[in-house]
Amino acid sequence: MSRDLIEAALAARKRAYAPYSRFHVGAALRCEGAIHAGCNVENAAYPQGSCAEAGAIAAMVMAGGRRIDEIVIVGSGEAPCTPCGGCRQRLREFGAPDLAIKIVNTEGKPLLETTLEALLPWSFGPDHLAQSTDEVSGGAVS
Repeated sequence: MSRDLIEAALAARKRAYAPYSRFHVGAALRCEGAIHAGCNVENAAYPQGSCAEAGAIAAMVMAGGRRIDEIVIVGSGEAPCTPCGGCRQRLREFGAPDLAIKIVNTEGKPLLETTLEALLPWSFGPDHLAQSTDEVSGGAVS
């Protein structure tokens, strides 16, 4: 995991909009050599906020990317800021089970290095849909 990816996540965290929780998060991912970053953006209507990982993924997709090679996430405090359940599934959409995930602190020091499979075991992803040959008609699987 290169330093430029860590620096991009740290820079993204500084742009976070978190006036309610005061918990700033940044994420940066690599896709085909390009770095895409995102930060958390809160909203007074709490469920309407967005996570840093979701922002980085949206930036990647907007740039034409479809495959995450690695990701770095930085949050507040000394505990590892692991992706929420929704973001784990978002990462699965664009990353393989062996996707390298690195969680760092606000100084860029590693707190946790893991894989998507470790965070989301037995996941359901796009590959499951591509392999499906079942036909459904009238509510019954034939």
